[in-house]
Amino acid sequence: MTQTAKNYADALYELARDEGLDERVMQELTGVNALFAANPDYVRLLSASNVRREEQLAALDEAFSGRVHTYVCSFLKLLCERHHIRELPNCARRFRQRFNADHGILEASAVTARPLTDAQREKLTARLAGLTGKRVDLENRVDPTVLGGIRLEYEGMELDGTVRARLDGLKKTLSDTAL
Repeated sequence: MTQTAKNYADALYELARDEGLDERVMQELTGVNALFAANPDYVRLLSASNVRREEQLAALDEAFSGRVHTYVCSFLKLLCERHHIRELPNCARRFRQRFNADHGILEASAVTARPLTDAQREKLTARLAGLTGKRVDLENRVDPTVLGGIRLEYEGMELDGTVRARLDGLKKTLSDTAL
């Protein structure tokens, strides 16, 4: 993450937090970021040097004014004016990090071969909450290559209890002992 994204996101977060709007702004920033990711041509338009800045700002106004909080719309326009609109994904990620830290939320990802059942999700969420003392926001990603088991990713750590990892470990052990 760039220092630019941190600076912009931190400023927006502090403003939104002080006004009691941090959750709303986070949700709207997340939504706008998803829209931008789904529409890369729009981002190219907003960052094109051959399109007048006034036209780019008018496009942002037309798309978002009245649909998102004024802070979010102004933030997008500021990023556009300063030629940093492509930093939005990093800004959104940094904003979410600050929000999660302030609200005791742990974002975790469980990678499994098949989707977790509701019971499995609840059990894993409760276990993580018990271990960390935080409210857990658990995402389940499906990756058939894990074969079975679960790989848990949170706070920069990875706990790999997948069948694939066990087979790889066994393969390494066998190759090490064959020497």
